[in-house]
Amino acid sequence: MGTIPLTVTGAEALRNELHEMKTVHRPAVIAAIAEARSHGDLSENAEYDAAKEKQGFIEGRIAELESKLSIAQIINPALINADGACVFGATVALEDLQNGESVTYQIVGDDEANIKNGKISISSPTARALIGKYEGDIAEVQAPGGVREYEILSVKYI
Repeated sequence: MGTIPLTVTGAEALRNELHEMKTVHRPAVIAAIAEARSHGDLSENAEYDAAKEKQGFIEGRIAELESKLSIAQIINPALINADGACVFGATVALEDLQNGESVTYQIVGDDEANIKNGKISISSPTARALIGKYEGDIAEVQAPGGVREYEILSVKYI
């Protein structure tokens, strides 16, 4: 498995989630299992079964976060010098040529993508169409409703 790109902010968010899983959720589920065990017969104890299932989820998520962080390539967009090209971490202002609407997206890793916050995944069709383009270029994006054209208004590394 290769590296996965993450912005500094995305890596910090994963570290915070990992810390919370280890210090809050794991101890809470261990306490819930102990409480359920104190009720006696485990064969028909729904609380025990639910707590064990939750423990499995938490341990799986901890392993997933540790794995992602161990192979992450952390990129600080502010330190990028790409001469104005759209690259990972860039914040790109676009104008939809069909309806004239302007949008701004930051190109980020899969784990930190959130369209509501203006963060699109590097593997999304929009990001793939933008990579390597410059301010003033037209990017053609294959969307489910057909091809959409965006003019790149600005590219920033913030």
